[in-house]
Amino acid sequence: MEGSVSVTSQALLVHAAPDVLRRKNEWLERLATERGVSPKTVEAYERDARQFLGFLTSYVGRPATVADLADLKPADFRAFLAERRRAGAAAPSLGRALSGVRSFVRHLEREGLASGAGAAAMRAPKRPKTLPRPLSVPDARLVTEEAGAAASEPWIAARNVAVMTLLYGCGLRISEALNLPGDALADPEARSARILGKGNKERLVPLLPAVLQAVASYRRLCPYALDADRPLFRGARGGPLRPQIVQGDMVRLRGALGLPDSATPHALRHSFATHLLAKGGDLRTIQDLLGHASLSTTQGYTQVDAARILQVYDTAHPRARRAAAPRRPARADG
Repeated sequence: MEGSVSVTSQALLVHAAPDVLRRKNEWLERLATERGVSPKTVEAYERDARQFLGFLTSYVGRPATVADLADLKPADFRAFLAERRRAGAAAPSLGRALSGVRSFVRHLEREGLASGAGAAAMRAPKRPKTLPRPLSVPDARLVTEEAGAAASEPWIAARNVAVMTLLYGCGLRISEALNLPGDALADPEARSARILGKGNKERLVPLLPAVLQAVASYRRLCPYALDADRPLFRGARGGPLRPQIVQGDMVRLRGALGLPDSATPHALRHSFATHLLAKGGDLRTIQDLLGHASLSTTQGYTQVDAARILQVYDTAHPRARRAAAPRRPARADG
């Protein structure tokens, strides 16, 4: 079923036959209720399936049926991804689209209506490698110091400072910080803490005095009981602090401080690793501190540091202006 179909024509056709639309709705309902997939992901998967069905409908010249989905080949998925790429979709979007369509086809396979072999044989497009974008040391310090400046209440200001200090001081992912139990980091003499990371893997991270002080200040001001069976960081009404709140606080903070859009909560984790490396930290230790499964992931920070060194060199050294062509003295006639 190889071929190319214009995206414009897809909008002019019904996306699929009623039996396919019913199966699609059943699949989305199962994702939301039985598998607990987030509403945002369900919305994205619905869009991906709709685009694929629109592509298929355009190709066969009529609303796609379950029979059209029964034995899709890798070539069919390649054609779909090529069409999406021509429409301007980048590699991350293409990978997610393939993931959504695979999920739908697997649902049909479980119902005995399709084969998922073609989808399983497809590899997601490679994402271009991007370097981490850390903050400078002064900017990272400024973020941790000013994190509570715009807060409505003193305890919320202390909470924001504690969260940002944890992200930068310990290199935590935002999810790791927000999943800490209420009794975490309560010992002012503690030198380290166990963090539960991706894949439920534990790692040991050292605790700076600044981190313990920030968390202690938050504990002292927080109006809610910080019990072991509840999260350490709370929202304004006492529920778990959501990542979106921290991200929104960071948006306001970087606007106030004149920081670039790359200054996100996760950039504080990048800053932690990059600044350690710049001060002579070895990769294996930084890998353990970050909880990276693969050393190759941590090695990305060496490229960041090399890029920073070259930038300083090009800016500071009087003979390192690589972009400028050497100027030759004018020749006198005669």
